[in-house]
Amino acid sequence: MVKKNSKAIKSDNFCNHDSTSSLNLCCDCKSSASSNAQKIHCKNWIALSVGGSLLNDGKPNTNMAKKLARIFLSTNKNLAIVVGGGKQARLEAQKAREKYNSEYEADMSAIKITLKNAKVLRTALGKNAGNDICLSFEDAKKCAKNQKFIVMGGMIPGITTDAVCAILAEALGAKTLINFSKSAIYDSDPTKKPNAKKYDNLSYEQLISLANKSDKRLAGTNFIFDMLACNIIARSKIQAHFINGSDEKEVLNAITGRPHSGTVVR
Repeated sequence: MVKKNSKAIKSDNFCNHDSTSSLNLCCDCKSSASSNAQKIHCKNWIALSVGGSLLNDGKPNTNMAKKLARIFLSTNKNLAIVVGGGKQARLEAQKAREKYNSEYEADMSAIKITLKNAKVLRTALGKNAGNDICLSFEDAKKCAKNQKFIVMGGMIPGITTDAVCAILAEALGAKTLINFSKSAIYDSDPTKKPNAKKYDNLSYEQLISLANKSDKRLAGTNFIFDMLACNIIARSKIQAHFINGSDEKEVLNAITGRPHSGTVVR
């Protein structure tokens, strides 16, 4: 039974406090006796998977990057952000596929574009996002000690940026992941089928079932959420929100735990 959202969905935090520090650490986690993992987890990270279509319609969209950065900065949240490739990544992947007859090369071409997009967003976020994007999960964990924002792109051939975001969420102890795509989750493509059914809430099992129908593991293709990402959020009970990333109000509501019109998976 699909249920309508009736109240704000909030993440399960590792510690209960209202912090006023710039890095949102509680007093216990500021103690020198606290482990690095405790300090990172206590910052209550929220993982964001930003669809490449929002930031690249053929080339990196600096205006959209600045718009998203302004929203992210206004939330005063610690955000771990992974950026997708968009139209340019799809085009480059297809060129590589035709030239080399290799999905590996197609993946690598797409990953390069995600890194370019990530750099544009990191620049827009400024000093709170460090001096560069992170290129590994261990690098992200180190940066998480002192930064308010972590920004990454794709990393491994065959692994989507959604999966990278899910793994990053695990690494930082994030209990909420927000997927900025074009819309909520539907049972079919709403642009092709006007009567497509929108899901307000899904279980992890239902999401996995839907993803299994559309995940073709090809660079540059669009699907709900890949299987690896689905299984990762399920095993760590990471609550996932799927929203229209081009809607400023929806983005702000999802990050701050207020009701939104997307889909919630838990």
